[in-house]
Amino acid sequence: MISVLVVDAQPLQRFGFRMLLESAPDTEIVGEAENRAEAVRRTTELRPDVVLMDIRMPGVDGIEAIRRILAAGGRSRILVLTAFDVDRYALAVLRAGASGILLKDTRPEELLAGIRAVAAGDVVIAPALTRRLLDVFADRLDDDLRGPVREDPRLDSLTGREREILVAIGHGLTNGEIAQRFTLSESTVKTHVGRVLAKIGARDRIQAVILAYDLRLTRPV
Repeated sequence: MISVLVVDAQPLQRFGFRMLLESAPDTEIVGEAENRAEAVRRTTELRPDVVLMDIRMPGVDGIEAIRRILAAGGRSRILVLTAFDVDRYALAVLRAGASGILLKDTRPEELLAGIRAVAAGDVVIAPALTRRLLDVFADRLDDDLRGPVREDPRLDSLTGREREILVAIGHGLTNGEIAQRFTLSESTVKTHVGRVLAKIGARDRIQAVILAYDLRLTRPV
């Protein structure tokens, strides 16, 4: 059973999330919070598997709240909700350590799938936000994008295949797509991905994507 803490300033929204989570056989809502400061406190108390958090709320800055939740050392993973597909906090949210970001108009079944994926250790990003994130990467990368790959000791620990896997992750490919590209089984790809994340010290695929862009392994198109 996946335990979820719902963080939203609107009582009606929290009620809707409660109804949805209680209707699913594998999720349960263990608590609610109406602001981010309360979210930090309740996460520490309840230690839910997933914190479902609206990013636009009063109180403690949302990015800071994510950092405080993760700094507490618990196992909770954070799935952020936003009402706008051009939310300027999207990249900062992921850099802060959130495991996913979805739009508030996401269909119920997609939200449940996102919660399950995040609880399992995967990363979830709303398709509408993908282009926005790539644009932000392009804006923030300094120097000439056609320049050489940046040197980094984390790359030295990767085998040739693992480096190819990292580049594929940077392009946003799923395990199935990577398997098809390199003619590998998905279980083999999963093993490779796990080793890549461990070697580069990435918490999840999002951090691997950010590293791939920062080191120019992947270029915005």
